[in-house]
Amino acid sequence: MSVLSRERRGAIEILTVNRPKALNAINAEVLSALDQAVTDLASDELLRAVVLTGAGDKAFVAGADIAAMQALTPVEAERFAGEGQAVLDRLASLQVPVIAAVNGFALGGGCELAMACDMVFASAGARFGQPEVKLGVIPGFGGTQRLVRRVGMSVALDLCLTGRMVRADEALRVGLVSRVVDGDVLEAAIDAAEGIASLGPVAVRLCKRAIHENADGALSTAQAAERTLFGLCFATDDQSEGMAAFLEKRSAEFQGQ
Repeated sequence: MSVLSRERRGAIEILTVNRPKALNAINAEVLSALDQAVTDLASDELLRAVVLTGAGDKAFVAGADIAAMQALTPVEAERFAGEGQAVLDRLASLQVPVIAAVNGFALGGGCELAMACDMVFASAGARFGQPEVKLGVIPGFGGTQRLVRRVGMSVALDLCLTGRMVRADEALRVGLVSRVVDGDVLEAAIDAAEGIASLGPVAVRLCKRAIHENADGALSTAQAAERTLFGLCFATDDQSEGMAAFLEKRSAEFQGQ
C-alpha cells in the first residue's frame, strides 16, 4: 500500500498521506513519495489545484516519525531536515493553489506541511502545534520560519517555545488557518479547489506568484511587480474571454492561455 495515495477529479489532484496507523507520521518514504508527486504535478498543464490531506479521522499528519529519527547522527539529522525543507519548498512552489484539508492533529512536521500549502482548511476538531521542544529539538522542516511569516513573531515564539497545541478556532484567529469547516473538511477543500479551477488559470497562477514572491519585499518594489503581472494578464486570451463574458452576461470559458 502506498504511503501517499493520489486521486484525480477533473483538474484537481487529491494527495492523501496514507499511514493512518502511525497517524500519518512523516518518514523518508513519505517525503520521497510526496516529492515524486510534486515533481509530476509541476509539469501537469491540465492541473488547476491540489488538495492535500491525511488518511483516517485522527490526524492530518501528527508529526515526523520519532522512531525513525531517534538514532540519527547530527549529520543525518541535518540531511533529513534539508530533505524535508526541500520537498515542502517544492510543494509551496507549485504554480497552482494547494489547499490543506486538516482533520485531527497537524503537529510538528504536519503543521509544517500544512503551512507549505497556500490555504489551510481545518475541521472544528483540528489541533495544530510545533511541540518539538518537548522532544529536545526544534522544528526542522521550516516551521520556525513559515510560522513567523504566517502568524507574526509573538505568536510564533509562543507556539515554538511552549510546544502547546492550539484548537482550530484559535488557529483561525491568529492566521494559521484560512477556514474552519463544520462538516466534511476534505469535501469543503475540494469544493474550493473546484471553484478555483473554474476561474482564469493564468490569473490564478500570477496572483499566487505576486503574493508569494513579494510578501517580504518593500511595498514599492512589491507593487511594481504587481503592476507588471497585472499588465501581463492583458496579453492572455483568458483576459479577453473573462471581460467579454462579463459584459455579455455569460459564463466565461477559460482555456488557460
